[in-house]
Amino acid sequence: MKRNRITGAVILAVAFLFNIQGASAQFGGLLDKASKAVASKGSKVLGLDKLLKEPEAISTSFEDVNRKGEQMPDFQNTAVYKPLENLQKNGHDGYLLEAGHFEMTNKSYCLKAGTYAPSKGDGYMYAPTLGKKRDVVIAILKSAEKHPEVAQSDIQMLLWTIIAKTKFIDYSGPVKETALKLLTAEQILHLEGGALGVLPFDVVQKAKDQMPPAVQTIFEAENNIRQLVSSGNYSYADFEQYAILAGMAEPRTDVPSGIWTLHPDGYYVRYYPSGYAVTKVQVYVPQELITKLNGKKLVYDATDDIACPANTGSQRLAQTNEPIRDYMLSH
Repeated sequence: MKRNRITGAVILAVAFLFNIQGASAQFGGLLDKASKAVASKGSKVLGLDKLLKEPEAISTSFEDVNRKGEQMPDFQNTAVYKPLENLQKNGHDGYLLEAGHFEMTNKSYCLKAGTYAPSKGDGYMYAPTLGKKRDVVIAILKSAEKHPEVAQSDIQMLLWTIIAKTKFIDYSGPVKETALKLLTAEQILHLEGGALGVLPFDVVQKAKDQMPPAVQTIFEAENNIRQLVSSGNYSYADFEQYAILAGMAEPRTDVPSGIWTLHPDGYYVRYYPSGYAVTKVQVYVPQELITKLNGKKLVYDATDDIACPANTGSQRLAQTNEPIRDYMLSH
């Protein structure tokens, strides 16, 4: 019964938010008080055992990479690449592939807080987007294409709050504005499932005591992000200090930079990240694949793609269909 009351309060508060948007600022204080009350109750209900078992918002890891058919970096090494973004669009769902070699330098996003930024020697391979908040993350990346006025940094902050399992009721400032612009009311309500409030210090310490060091770092970073966005007083740099670890992870020699993944749809793809915000993607589509499809569409839609690092200490990178023009990227 108590849990039902809390869930009802969350839904009511979110509905209230949509109803009062654009009204006078006097309602803001009332909403903030209601938000904090609901978040506080949620923290008390969530026991330590449940907290430790709460699934990741995005769970994709290198274990989800299918390495069957992979090729080393010298595969197709004499190829000349055409701009992928010049291919015909498939509505709002990416590009229609044809036989040949294509590349695009596109926007990408970090999907794992408390980890190292990509370094030059890191090997990245394709994996699908998995996890409890998969649909919301994909929806944000698709919606962003229709809203070029929304800054990439604002979208990255929103994604970090989702990875950190933030309750929408705790959102404030620019992150809330971005969520309201890119997501539907139904999608925002979906954020509440499995979300956490800002956890008290003693709960964080007890939970960390039962975690390995690498997981402790991520857990603490996520709680710091939840606390930051709920404060309403933050900048992109504030988010970045918790999300990105200083230094670099040691690359794995068995997964070199430029390794090719055989995509489930039959083409090859590889990634060259430049930091976490920019990735150069190369795609090779064999003529035999196009012949075999016999006129059926072959679509490259990166919003469901993650460039996954072989080194678990590095960041997994959500890919997009949004090219970055005139960006020089060497590798």
